[in-house]
Amino acid sequence: MKKLLFTALLTSLVIGCKEKAKGVEEKASNAMAKTEMEVPQNEWKVLFNGKTFDGWHEYRKEGVSEQWKIEDGAMVFYPPKERNGESYNLVSDNEYTDFVLSIEWRIAEAGNSGIFWGVKELPELGQPYETGPEIQVLDNDKHPDGKNGTSHQAGALYDMVSPSEDVTKAIGEWNLCEITINHKTNMGIVVLNEVEVVNFPVNNPEWGEMVSKSKFADWEHFAKYTTGKIGVQDHGDVVAYRNIKIKEL
Repeated sequence: MKKLLFTALLTSLVIGCKEKAKGVEEKASNAMAKTEMEVPQNEWKVLFNGKTFDGWHEYRKEGVSEQWKIEDGAMVFYPPKERNGESYNLVSDNEYTDFVLSIEWRIAEAGNSGIFWGVKELPELGQPYETGPEIQVLDNDKHPDGKNGTSHQAGALYDMVSPSEDVTKAIGEWNLCEITINHKTNMGIVVLNEVEVVNFPVNNPEWGEMVSKSKFADWEHFAKYTTGKIGVQDHGDVVAYRNIKIKEL
């Protein structure tokens, strides 16, 4: 009798352990499935590693000239004393269509620069702004463009959409800019220093209407390409960019 009771007890313990183990496995499996669902399909990709100019070149040139330096993990532009008709805009090697671009910028006093997307290196063109729309980088207080209307101020979709407010940091400090371009949702967004300051449609006919009311209305190639390169501008002033990364949508 005692033997039968012991056998029954042992069997019960074995079954209980198996059920407990099964329950643990199911929970782990469910947790893993949930985690996999929560992990974004598209991850951030570093566009500038802070050490080399790999992935970048000057517009319609090979490589990067000495006007651009790498200092403390940032790419820094120093304008030449003599131009000789040369420009030194940087563009990415790769092209992008729908994305979120995260980039930090720091402008010199009274300085001007910009961030482009949709840039094409066409042989008949000399500047990235002839194809690529621009998010303005500016010293709002001391550069003359800051007085040419709010659509020319920092964070603006240049000459088309003004920022809702001026949230720029003091000169010498870094500004964090996040630019979203999504043709699937017909939405462009600029977040500057964690404040959404600009939003706009990116598809026609709304986009075309905005362009028609800007200085770019009669530019043959401006904003005609949904897929293009990312660029940063040589506007003749010292400017620095760092922590550049992109997430394709």
